[in-house]
Amino acid sequence: MFIRSERLFLRPGWPEDWQEVMSLIGDETVVRNLANVPWPYTDEDARSFLALPQEQGFPRFLITVPGTSGAAIIGGAGLNRTDAVPELGYWIARDHWGRGYASEAARAVLGLARAMGHERITATHFIDNPASGRVLEKAGFRRTGRVSERFSKGRGKACPSREYERVFGAPGDCGDGNDLMRCKCAA
Repeated sequence: MFIRSERLFLRPGWPEDWQEVMSLIGDETVVRNLANVPWPYTDEDARSFLALPQEQGFPRFLITVPGTSGAAIIGGAGLNRTDAVPELGYWIARDHWGRGYASEAARAVLGLARAMGHERITATHFIDNPASGRVLEKAGFRRTGRVSERFSKGRGKACPSREYERVFGAPGDCGDGNDLMRCKCAA
């Protein structure tokens, strides 16, 4: 499965991507913002991540920018299975922060999630990473009001995490017939 957005191409990870993934996510400033990635991140971690099978309804992608040395990888995004509802996860390599790539990739994955029949998607970010909250809001998520402790493998401890949700078809959702030019999600 592949997704093309305005500036990005999202594709599955392949075993031969392990060195590039390692060089991008093997950065403590990236890993500390993720819940399920260990620190230090090793070659074996990268290989194991890329070897994970794709689960139906819960796709994972590497984010690439076409036209950059053969569509260089800049991050990852996808849906994770949780007990209740699918959860959006994403990461962007530090050299590519601040360019809107995370929001664009999140919107692309959400479009696919909606097309696959998911009705609600959740996401969280650690409180000390407010930039991730801005990414989620630009992708149409709303705060649920819940803050809870979430374990971070990279930090080796539980840290406060804010929860967001995107309910497709809810009032204000970009996909419910609103004029997309006025929709906050399209910003």
